[in-house]
Amino acid sequence: MMPVKDKVVVITGGSSGMGAATAKLANERGAKVVIGSRNQAKLDEMLKTVAHPENFAVQLTDVTKLTDVQSLVNLAVEKFGQLDVLYNNAGIMPQGMVADAEKLDEWQAILNTNIMGVLNGISAATPIMRKQGHGLIMATDSVAGHVVYPGSAVYNGSKYAVRAIMEGLRQEEHQNGIKTGIVSPGAVDTNLYSTVHDEKIRKQMLEGNSANKNGWLKSEDIAEIAVFMMSQPENVDINEVLVRPTGQPI
Repeated sequence: MMPVKDKVVVITGGSSGMGAATAKLANERGAKVVIGSRNQAKLDEMLKTVAHPENFAVQLTDVTKLTDVQSLVNLAVEKFGQLDVLYNNAGIMPQGMVADAEKLDEWQAILNTNIMGVLNGISAATPIMRKQGHGLIMATDSVAGHVVYPGSAVYNGSKYAVRAIMEGLRQEEHQNGIKTGIVSPGAVDTNLYSTVHDEKIRKQMLEGNSANKNGWLKSEDIAEIAVFMMSQPENVDINEVLVRPTGQPI
């Protein structure tokens, strides 16, 4: 295993939850990290709390806008000289029944963020990595991308789509030295649940996860996995890690 030290890592959704934990851990272990999110206050706070702020940069970024993601990637190259890892981590998790017409705006938001956000990241990073002859493009997927359950089918669909897109990317770009990897967590204690606007479903999810014998995963648990994936030598491509809390039944 090669250390993540001196690698240039870009993370979307990097100011909170799993993205923030991964950014802090990678920076602590010597990576040069650039994060984007839609919350400027949290981005500014991250700069104050990382171990090596001289190797850290932030930028306001909406992953549904290709120009924003391109600008974030360009910042990394301009500041640190290259792009070793792009981690498409930003995502939302609205829930509800598929046929509920009142949810159409939320369904569109899922598609824009969870799917187009990943595609925008791929579009921004791939030309740079092709030119370099190496790079790793990652995405946060979910157990929901492996198992379908009522009240979550549209979210499930977005995460199934990410799996398909990332596997297609691997097949299309491996000859260019570009690796792909997805992290598929089960229940993690993050603010992602705040994007579940259906009160009944959110309550069921929170109560169900709290009842697990060993509770939820922590963002730091996922960060360890993500940084491990980033730390592999160029001839090793960990394509997917599926991780659940020990007590999670689904």
